[in-house]
Amino acid sequence: MNLRVAAVGYLNARPLWHALANREDVELSLAAPSEIARMLAEDECDVALIPVAAAAALGDAVLIDAGCISSRGPVRSVVVYSECPLEEIEELALDLSSRTSVTLARVLLKDRPLRFRGMQPDEALAFARGPKRGAVVIGDPALEHEGKFAHTFDLATAWRERTGLPFVFAAWYARKPLEPRHVDLLQNARNIGLKSRDSIAKNESERRYLHESIRYDLDDEAREGLARFFVEAARASLLPPVSPKTSLDTLLQRAADGERLSIAEGERLLGEASLFDLGLAADAVRRRKHPDDVVTYIVDRNVNYTNVCTTSCRFCAFYRPVGHAEGYVLSRETLGKKLQEVVDAGGVQILLQGGLNPDLRIGWYEDLFRWIKSEYRLGLHALSPEEILHIARLEGASVRDVLERLVAAGLDSVPGGGAEILVDRVRRKIAKAKCTSEEWLSVMRTAHHLGLRSSATMMYGTVDTPRERVLHLAKIRELQDETRGFTAFFCWDFQHETGVRVDAGDGGTNIYLRTQALARLMLDNVDHVGASWVTQGPDVGQVALRFGADDFGSVMFEENVVSSAGTTYCIDAAEIERRIRASGFRSVRRNVKYEWLTPPS
Repeated sequence: MNLRVAAVGYLNARPLWHALANREDVELSLAAPSEIARMLAEDECDVALIPVAAAAALGDAVLIDAGCISSRGPVRSVVVYSECPLEEIEELALDLSSRTSVTLARVLLKDRPLRFRGMQPDEALAFARGPKRGAVVIGDPALEHEGKFAHTFDLATAWRERTGLPFVFAAWYARKPLEPRHVDLLQNARNIGLKSRDSIAKNESERRYLHESIRYDLDDEAREGLARFFVEAARASLLPPVSPKTSLDTLLQRAADGERLSIAEGERLLGEASLFDLGLAADAVRRRKHPDDVVTYIVDRNVNYTNVCTTSCRFCAFYRPVGHAEGYVLSRETLGKKLQEVVDAGGVQILLQGGLNPDLRIGWYEDLFRWIKSEYRLGLHALSPEEILHIARLEGASVRDVLERLVAAGLDSVPGGGAEILVDRVRRKIAKAKCTSEEWLSVMRTAHHLGLRSSATMMYGTVDTPRERVLHLAKIRELQDETRGFTAFFCWDFQHETGVRVDAGDGGTNIYLRTQALARLMLDNVDHVGASWVTQGPDVGQVALRFGADDFGSVMFEENVVSSAGTTYCIDAAEIERRIRASGFRSVRRNVKYEWLTPPS
């Protein structure tokens, strides 16, 4: 079987993989650093040249002694570009292609009150031209724009000045120890590549870069610099601590104390910790984040404005294909009755989601939003990332343009629907026509940059594995590090019904409580976790308040999607408050931003 190798396509990495490119026993994939890290995390390769920060986030990646990409002075290709001095920068664009460089920038600039915005390289470079702005730019784009900005802050130089140590940007990692012959293969490739640097370089500038700026030996000094980076990033709560495997009790205590968990540690807790111990740790986090013993809830209504959908998700019993006799789009009259019931009950918002209906263009949504705002004064928590992306594709517009138009029409926040599991292997199995995990996250990123807040969700229990659920949580956490745009997290298991095309996987109360508790431990940067009583039932919802949840979700006038699979629980505000108090908490009515609308009772 061929060795599956994934590596960064940048010039600085080529000496490490150049000799592997034409070997028949190697399957070589080249991509941006972030994509290579994803491939290793999701078992799409055997060994990868990944950003070292991604290795720390994984927690179980094995460092392979076959070279690295490091610098002992100016690196030239990992820099902050700006038109103003560094001390005048107020907003910093972060190149999303490498987590290591972004983390290093945040470590070096942690005492600066900066606003961060994740962007693709071309967007970041354009952003850096603005007043009081800068951009972290890495790899070939950084080299291409060398000398084109008024100010350059070389991150490797700053690290060297701060610590006296080299900085390691990337190294070979595997999910398990490689066979000696494969280690030899990578080492020999490095040796050949180092001798080929002059032929790899296209000009004198590139030749000097490969010979003078980049070091490829993972020697003792490089390892010391790597260890120092891991320590400083963990202190700043940007990465999990890199440490030997500890006892389960120690790991639970670390989690309860709010220490960041790696993906491997999260997977271990999900699989090995007792339900009781997981609950205790999650409850400790809840009490630290919300020491007033208050549980919130909201009065709103989930309205599915259409069930016509082109996605054909294998797990969905709700949708109807285009032209189906049971397909619908709610009329203004029907919708108005539903909205008035929310207003009469003291509700503050409407949760509006539906299928991907090709007949509904952006003007239809704008008119609808303006009508809801003018007639009912309700907040609009509307349109999942999948729906927003669908509208953008119909209109041939960017996601940003669509969101800006919808915000102008009245959109207040974005629900987290359609996430399912943010691992593309799973998404291809259960909903191959749906957006990719990166597309879902990208819509949320854009929404957050525009000032919109959103929830994050997870539906598990189809073909997903425990590890993939933890990977999902890690992706939510990583975006939250960047944008701070997620208000809360909700999870639930797949509600199976005869006729859907996906078999039921892991489910039930035990799995639900374990998954919610782990989410509370993994998502150290998300303030709120909601109890999913709609699928589990209100009794389990009460128990969930001792497994990390601090929110009881929404009253339920109606629900159409999970109820299509036979799950129907509906309770009103009075019953929610009774159950919260019976669980030992005080209840507070909230809005979508989790601002209190009533005093605790």
